[in-house]
Amino acid sequence: MTDFRDLDDPAAGRARYITLLDTLEIAVGLGIHPAERAGPQRVLVSVWLYCDYGEAPPADRIDAVVDYDFLRTGIHALAGSRHFELQETLCEAIAALAMTDRRVVGVRVRTVKADIYPDARIGCEILRRR
Repeated sequence: MTDFRDLDDPAAGRARYITLLDTLEIAVGLGIHPAERAGPQRVLVSVWLYCDYGEAPPADRIDAVVDYDFLRTGIHALAGSRHFELQETLCEAIAALAMTDRRVVGVRVRTVKADIYPDARIGCEILRRR
């Protein structure tokens, strides 16, 4: 399994940050079962953006860092764009969206179906890097 330990290494001499979009609640068509196909279901999405800003910490300006607004807006747009059969496919689409900013050198995406079972949540998590 891929890990991101080297991305977190302060000895690497780079200004690396992790930006977290945590537990975004979306309504999305997701699943293979008839009940899941009947309409959108509640899914919780968390995304960790591993960002590389070069040799020095970024300036105190929004254009100097990855702005998470594009990610939130994009995930909502993905949720409304189609029915996803698998959580894995949804995670891959979110990861591809996150990686459109070249400063994102890695991404971790987690989706959780919140209401499938009364006693458990069902999730998927992927890690991707350049």
